[in-house]
Amino acid sequence: METTHTLQIVPIPSPQSLGFSVDLNEKMNEYGRVGLQGAVNTQRAYQADLRDFNAWCETNGQISFPVSPETLAAYVSHLADACKWATINRKLAAISKLHQLNDMETPTQNRLFRVVMEGIKRTKGIRQKQAPAFKINELKNIFRELNAESNGKLRDKALLLLGFTGAFRRSELVALNVDDLTFTDEGLIVSLAKSKTNQYGDYEEKAIFYSPEAVLCPIRTLQAWIGRLEKDSTPLFVRVRKGDKITTNRLTDNTVNNLVKTYFGINYSAHSLRASFITIAKINGADDSEIMRQSKHKTSAMIQRYTRIEDIKKHNAAMKLGL
Repeated sequence: METTHTLQIVPIPSPQSLGFSVDLNEKMNEYGRVGLQGAVNTQRAYQADLRDFNAWCETNGQISFPVSPETLAAYVSHLADACKWATINRKLAAISKLHQLNDMETPTQNRLFRVVMEGIKRTKGIRQKQAPAFKINELKNIFRELNAESNGKLRDKALLLLGFTGAFRRSELVALNVDDLTFTDEGLIVSLAKSKTNQYGDYEEKAIFYSPEAVLCPIRTLQAWIGRLEKDSTPLFVRVRKGDKITTNRLTDNTVNNLVKTYFGINYSAHSLRASFITIAKINGADDSEIMRQSKHKTSAMIQRYTRIEDIKKHNAAMKLGL
């Protein structure tokens, strides 16, 4: 039976002649493990992809580790029947990481393999499906109609409003604690311990502002939600059980995604909150640097990628040629 391989780091060798203590060796190996394995969410995705790869190798009588260029080329050819280009590359990243962790060369740079990948790229294309963005009036109408009297509905409204106005990723939303929020007369400052673009715990903040219309105000809604939490509650967004009972159990990423689909429709996803912020801000005249201050993107190129300005007749420089 094919052995299942997971992301495990090979201990960093330390010559005994150097006289390092056992404690120092353990620290060095732990730092090495964290440095190579990366973020927790990334590890989780990699583990799932490796399980799929191991299962395919077992079914097809192939050795999954170390993997040969021929086996990997056959695997991506199999994936190309059903997977997008981005998905194929994500699965390859997991396989490559497994080899790196064990100080082995990955076959992804092999000439045969690269030729197969080029063929897939040309045949399937590289366009990614993007989460659609809301229109501002659509968003306002949904929040105006959302009756937030119950604990569950109030939590949902607070989460969705904060997610939109702060251009948050769903992982950032569910990781927030009550102590991460600082309310002032001018608005709200949200401190992020870590994020996808802040893996090292650098100082990172987002600003949220009051809305003149109370029913659309993310700050007032959030304050109302916090007022219903237990005084010693740490997570900001928690589960609400049957009977409208508030728990202390933190929400998951999937819950945020499900909430967006529930209130906005199945075609939307949690990422639509972030995409909508960027698109609407861009339409209303915000420049890239202002958007990046909130979204925490590192380059303007990413802002262009995330902007969903789909009406080509309305948002087109060809209208401004003076002909």
